[in-house]
Amino acid sequence: MYLIVGLGNPGKEYAGTRHNVGFDTIDFLAHKNNVKLDKLKFNAVFGEYNIKGEKVILFKPVTYMNLSGNAVIEAVRYYKIPIENIIVVYDDIDIPLGSLRIRPHGSSGTHNGMKSMLYQLQTENFKRIRIGIGKSKNSNISLGDHVLQKFDNDERMIVNDTIQSAGLAAEDIISNGLEFAMNNYNKRVEEK
Repeated sequence: MYLIVGLGNPGKEYAGTRHNVGFDTIDFLAHKNNVKLDKLKFNAVFGEYNIKGEKVILFKPVTYMNLSGNAVIEAVRYYKIPIENIIVVYDDIDIPLGSLRIRPHGSSGTHNGMKSMLYQLQTENFKRIRIGIGKSKNSNISLGDHVLQKFDNDERMIVNDTIQSAGLAAEDIISNGLEFAMNNYNKRVEEK
């Protein structure tokens, strides 16, 4: 069994923001695979499907970003999901807009959702897919305000492609392994 977690904030006011690209990735996978995200448990909405005979849970915590780990640990304990079968998709301001980074493990960096994940899971040894949202070009905007901004039209086109790649990469991790996905989807975009 695998758990693909998209990090984000619930509510219409956060839809389409930089911080919600993890949620957007789960929505893409749900649409692509005709999965209804209609289960509500563990402080999350989720749905299930299969990849090569493996049960896969598409999971969106509704705890708000900073408490994401609380929802994930409940599901992990309930389903007895091995840590190595957790894939977390989230935004990263430290890589340029449109970049995609797949890693087997790592620190939380400045991301509060990931800090919550590491705290609750008590390990950093779960897979992660980071979607670059870039830093603000306006030095007067705080980090918190920047991640809660919506993308402009040009940025949205770029990030939509990256969200789709992140979703396909998550499925490829399950189907073909982490190395395969890293070799095929890791993408660096130069900062403009």
